[in-house]
Amino acid sequence: MSVADLVRPYGDTTGDGRVQVSFTLPVPGVSDAERALAEGAALQLAGKMGLSPAMVVHAKPIGPSFTFFVVYGQVSHLVDLSAVVVPSREFDLLSPAEVNLRIRTALGRKLVVVGATVGTDAHTVGIDAILNVKGHAGEKGLEYYREIRVVNMGAQVPVPSLVARAAAERADAVLVSQVVTQRDAHVTNARELGLAFGVAPEFAVGALRRPLLVVGGPRFDPSAASALGVDKIFGRGTTPGEVASYLAHALAPSAAS
Repeated sequence: MSVADLVRPYGDTTGDGRVQVSFTLPVPGVSDAERALAEGAALQLAGKMGLSPAMVVHAKPIGPSFTFFVVYGQVSHLVDLSAVVVPSREFDLLSPAEVNLRIRTALGRKLVVVGATVGTDAHTVGIDAILNVKGHAGEKGLEYYREIRVVNMGAQVPVPSLVARAAAERADAVLVSQVVTQRDAHVTNARELGLAFGVAPEFAVGALRRPLLVVGGPRFDPSAASALGVDKIFGRGTTPGEVASYLAHALAPSAAS
């Protein structure tokens, strides 16, 4: 560790430690008296978080019993850049042509992908960005890949229905997107997915190999895959090319791999 590795947050001037945080407290803030008490509670919390001095720069009631705050303050903490652990990608990024070639060479058939959102999640923007040919961030989705056959089941698919469809399609991989995260619904749904495929009779008897289970969403921790019973987790900012490259790496390894 060197002095250059130590940094503080920046607000007005370099290294001043100024930060801005937002949170909601279950306290009313409609009347003047309620607002004063609510802001005092917010400042108390900010102090316990290590912000000193701190000020409430925004407070807005959310209904009769909650108040949303934005607090600006100063921290004394240093960040040691030399101690930051950055997860490395375990596969190379491939072009669509390279993905197609690897699948054709290794499998001799199309790679089958079944995708959906599960539970009560009605947001298809994530799964569509990865699967649909229009893609995302300037990259074509998996439908664009000649050697990948895509089955997009859409939104709010019950996990048992996803298991049955994956078995019927003899899927090589199942992709699930989760955007709704209230009460950790994405974690619960991912864990249910892993468990369901683990005990499904369609795959337990050995007639079919369990497909690769891939989940993604903005609030997932990519390091939690094994804890949730899935094979891979993609976080925010994932592009179709990354997913396609991972599928090729995991399901159609090259002779050099």
